[in-house]
Amino acid sequence: MHTQVGIDVEQAALLLEQGELVAIPTETVYGLAANALNAQACARIFEVKNRPSFDPLIVHLAASSDCEAALASCARVIPDWALKLARAFWPGPLTLVLPRKPLVPDIVTSGLDTVALRMPAHTLAQRLLERVPFPLAAPSANPFGFVSPTTAQHVLDQLGGRIAYVLDGGSCRVGLESTIVGEQGGRPVVLRLGGLGLEELENALGPLTLATSSGASPGSLESHYAPRTPLYFDDLGYRARGLSPEQVGLLLFRAPLSEVPPDQQEVLSMSGDLNEAARNLFAALRRLDALAASRGLRAIFTQKFPERGLGRAINDRLRRASFRPA
Repeated sequence: MHTQVGIDVEQAALLLEQGELVAIPTETVYGLAANALNAQACARIFEVKNRPSFDPLIVHLAASSDCEAALASCARVIPDWALKLARAFWPGPLTLVLPRKPLVPDIVTSGLDTVALRMPAHTLAQRLLERVPFPLAAPSANPFGFVSPTTAQHVLDQLGGRIAYVLDGGSCRVGLESTIVGEQGGRPVVLRLGGLGLEELENALGPLTLATSSGASPGSLESHYAPRTPLYFDDLGYRARGLSPEQVGLLLFRAPLSEVPPDQQEVLSMSGDLNEAARNLFAALRRLDALAASRGLRAIFTQKFPERGLGRAINDRLRRASFRPA
């Protein structure tokens, strides 16, 4: 299959209506989209990504000023907290996990009685959602477990030839997957940190807890977002591991280190802006991974980012990218 790239919303819509897969831009990362109400099309998402069937998909909804009606299109129950968050942050990088309606196929929810819903804040994505008569199921447009794509080229590099079309919306503005909020014990809990900061959520709802176990919410596995090169999170001690400065890549927040070659370092925000760091994270990981392959680097070492704002989500992604089962 030849994968086309362009900005033709009509072509993307026609392909989706035919049951094809289309990579779409969002403000967070690029998603691999299918008709969320077409079980056969959604099954192809799992096939193309090599995604385990127990990892649910996020359903993307068309923008609407009536958040309650949008939620009710797929959700059977809409708690007050969910409606409050939707009205405050949609369209935006927030996913809500709610009891699902029967029209949502089992394959989308991995057989669970809940569905993950969000309303993306990207012009092209919304034009597409307004054009098609169904919501879109769309996990990140990359092979399962690998670094998420934030440009159309990233999608082509890993899925080119396996999908019909990439809708090119430029670089993603946020660069981290959405924050996921669900309910446990009758109370809202954060199931996954992401592109909407915990502080913003708490300003709307009051104090929130991070779920100790996110169950089978999307993107919740311990090992995820990983480059091919071994990654060590919160660890710059490459010498203690018997490596020289010429053998490592570094992922840093604000400033490079003097002893490692400058082109083997990625500094995410010289100004210390965590939003900028989040936006640059996945592209920087990809560059270091490619450099490791071409130059024979042995490992990537990263700093820990400040535990505030999007720094929490950056640390979450890096922690899981470095996860190695015992």
